[in-house]
Amino acid sequence: MSSAPLGAAGNWFRSYGNENWEFDERGLMQRRIASINDVGIGTADRKLDWPVGPRPADYAGLSALGL
Repeated sequence: MSSAPLGAAGNWFRSYGNENWEFDERGLMQRRIASINDVGIGTADRKLDWPVGPRPADYAGLSALGL
């Protein structure tokens, strides 16, 4: 699962789904089948919302955020 701001409008989405990968004898991916769904994240539900860059030292960690 991932979440990231997308688009100039500042809309955020959470993407989830299933992927199947097939690799050849050299270890290179030769086939990928994916079923991925995007769900919007409302402003009130955004937990990782600091400015661009590393997480500030005083910002709650993942466990504190319930993740």
